[in-house]
Amino acid sequence: MSSQSNSKAVTLTTLLDLKARGEKFSCLTAYDACFATILSEAGVEVLLVGDSLGMVLQGHDSTLPVTMADMIYHTECVKRGNRGALIMSDLPFMSYASETQTLENAASLMRAGAHMVKLEGGAWIANTTHLLAERGIPVCAHMGLTPQSVNRIGGFHVQGRNTEQAEMIIEEAQLLQDAGASTLLLECVPRALGKKITDSLNIPVIGIGAGPDTSGQIMVLHDVLGVSPITPKFVKNFLTDSDNGIPGAIEGYVNSVKNLTFPSDDHCFN
Repeated sequence: MSSQSNSKAVTLTTLLDLKARGEKFSCLTAYDACFATILSEAGVEVLLVGDSLGMVLQGHDSTLPVTMADMIYHTECVKRGNRGALIMSDLPFMSYASETQTLENAASLMRAGAHMVKLEGGAWIANTTHLLAERGIPVCAHMGLTPQSVNRIGGFHVQGRNTEQAEMIIEEAQLLQDAGASTLLLECVPRALGKKITDSLNIPVIGIGAGPDTSGQIMVLHDVLGVSPITPKFVKNFLTDSDNGIPGAIEGYVNSVKNLTFPSDDHCFN
């Protein structure tokens, strides 16, 4: 086991303490028991069972076809292999469209092994966030580029580049914190916006393509290992420099996040 492994279970308190101390934390997607073990033993604090599985595992061109049955199955798999990381699971497309549906589906993910659920949106998910939080279900609010809305926003594009849109994202991030969100995930926004939101909130902010100043970083596992067919600007292949195969690549990612060498300027949007 790596010396960086999570000797004590990672909780929301852990992430809040890391943010308070100005220390970065790492997150990666995980979809099965084997990789859950490798990632958590390498010191990854948060494992995201992401609906990205629809693209990297199932071969779809978006996350929309992923079902609750898919998410429950993969969450159960990750739980069995996890060694102390915090498990976050996505509520997939249209699985939180009504109050009853939201509560039932979030409860199913928590029973399957999740410690937190993630849902995409802005101001319109504030009531949903409050609904879950007041019932003891931690929520990560996913803002910026939200893949479940890819058809509405016209593709996978950087969000918040104009002043009006940036101000709206800032306001809605505060609204979601006030509604009870435990963490925020920012995807594909300019680095200055990522920093401004991170500095303005009390809760941890996890970034992907959001600059180096967020509380933590997240990547899709397949991107870290260089096996994804698409390589966005914010992606780095850590396997190429590893002298210990996949475990070395994961440890390289964790170390790079913690020592602030990833993301570099090359991985950021201005």
